[in-house]
Amino acid sequence: MKRMISDTLVMSGRVAKQLTRSVDTVITVLIMPIMMLLAFVYVFGSDMKLDGIGAADYMLPGAMLMAVMSGVAYTGYRLHMDIRNGIFERFRSLPVARSSILGGHVAVSVVSNLVSVYAVVLAGLLIGFRPQASFAQWLLATVLVLLFVTALTYVAVFFGTVSKSPETVGIFSYVLIALGFVSSSFAPISSMPGGLAAFARYNPMSAIADSIRLLLLGQSPGNRLWLALAWCVIVSAV
Repeated sequence: MKRMISDTLVMSGRVAKQLTRSVDTVITVLIMPIMMLLAFVYVFGSDMKLDGIGAADYMLPGAMLMAVMSGVAYTGYRLHMDIRNGIFERFRSLPVARSSILGGHVAVSVVSNLVSVYAVVLAGLLIGFRPQASFAQWLLATVLVLLFVTALTYVAVFFGTVSKSPETVGIFSYVLIALGFVSSSFAPISSMPGGLAAFARYNPMSAIADSIRLLLLGQSPGNRLWLALAWCVIVSAV
């Protein structure tokens, strides 16, 4: 166990250096989610009926999820390039814990995406987001975000290992982003037409976004929280 932890820390340090040296990754992880939040709040938020909830309060969870869905694509890409360039096989030939080779990618993805998520939260505070959550609700929302990040990171790892070319690695992120838009992340389900509303109602992104939103506003998410947690655990397990 000690050796596994030590090797994972070394592998994480290597991946972290790659991340910080990539300007486009930093832009995608930090700047793009904030720009998306600003666009939805100021461009679309003024025309939506949000049942007494401020635009920033309603749309912040959606921007948090979008930050993760766009950020994990780089995890799959970096892993794929390690395999493509032969570095992955070289690591496997060395006396290191096998789990640390993937573990380094997973650990850095989780940390970097959490940084991205809370950068969005800080930006939201500057434009009018006013959370009413207790410490316990903040903690529960953080656990849910952590599980969501971990689940999508494993999805990225899967696509990074099975993709045949770098261009196809990030395709899954477009599917995830589409699911994010067709959910309650940025608009109430009641404002959607029949077929779209039915899809959004059973979309796992809706349960996750609703749970985070209600927790941060100091309200009880009820059964939606258990549904959101179940989706994250199921995706991670698969």
